[in-house]
Amino acid sequence: MTILLRPWSLDDADDLSRAARSAADLAPQFGSADLSAPDAAREFIARSLRFDDSAKNWAVEADGHAVGNIGATGIEFRHQTAWMSYWLAAPARGKGIATAALARVSEWAFASGLHRLELGHRVNNPSSCRVALAAGFLAEGVERQKLRYGDTRFDVETHARLASDPAPSGRGTAVALRTNVQVRRQV
Repeated sequence: MTILLRPWSLDDADDLSRAARSAADLAPQFGSADLSAPDAAREFIARSLRFDDSAKNWAVEADGHAVGNIGATGIEFRHQTAWMSYWLAAPARGKGIATAALARVSEWAFASGLHRLELGHRVNNPSSCRVALAAGFLAEGVERQKLRYGDTRFDVETHARLASDPAPSGRGTAVALRTNVQVRRQV
């Protein structure tokens, strides 16, 4: 299976709505947004899934539909860092897609001049931890009660990958990456 990573389009609103409804654990990814209405999904794409100089959000496309997101946000060239994130709709999980896509976007980030990529996951999300580790992100520690969803606070395990770290061993899923905006390096 070949996966295409590309900037989100307002035409992806129906796919985003479907993805949001596919698994209850995705709700924190969308905050308080109710993405069941196409207009709300389009608004979320325009506001939160940007593709510009400081935030790159790639739609993960499989079989012609957006099934997830891989993000590089907080892109900062002075210190050469970015914050990575990822999520997939329930039907796309367990196939190596998230790992392959995260590794591919990491390659893009390093080729664009970044040196340190960081991410974090709730400690009660072992699947996300497996994705991070398989994509070459080493665990660095736990930040206590970093995230709050509703009235519940969650500890977060942080991971990082450096440009000088060895690349993760082979990926079984082919990933094509398309960008329509060139990153400008700022020092």
